[in-house]
Amino acid sequence: MKLTDIRDNAGAARSAKRVGRGIGSGKGKTGGRGGKGQTARSGVAINGFEGGQMPLYRRLPKRGFTNAKFTRDYNEVSLGRVQAAIDAGRLDAGQTVDVAALIEAGIVRRARDGVRLLSDGEIKAKVGFAVAGASKAAIAKVEKAGGSVTVLAAQTEAATAS
Repeated sequence: MKLTDIRDNAGAARSAKRVGRGIGSGKGKTGGRGGKGQTARSGVAINGFEGGQMPLYRRLPKRGFTNAKFTRDYNEVSLGRVQAAIDAGRLDAGQTVDVAALIEAGIVRRARDGVRLLSDGEIKAKVGFAVAGASKAAIAKVEKAGGSVTVLAAQTEAATAS
């Protein structure tokens, strides 16, 4: 067998339809784009346009709002990442793991509104955590390994101002 003998299966690859090659081809003149106008030109993307009918996104009512005053932006840290840092020697399991320790270990870049502990991965070391939030599953895993989780009270705008 030679490289030149290799062929695709019959009917596996359709040949591309050549457009704009005369009226006899069935795709001549306008090339399947219809008449003139905006959609006959290149670079047209009229998303959400319904031909002058009131679009769906304008027919539906507006609802709800985002209360930015009370939103918190937490760093989400999984137990697996903490265990990997302990195994690599970047985190000391004997010390309480808080935001400052996680920043020093390179797990978190900046403090933001604190750290929320998530249960992804396994934790084997006996570690004490002092974090802004933790999932129930994460707390259960840490306590099963012999550690403890202290959830810190969220600092509000009023508390930080005074």
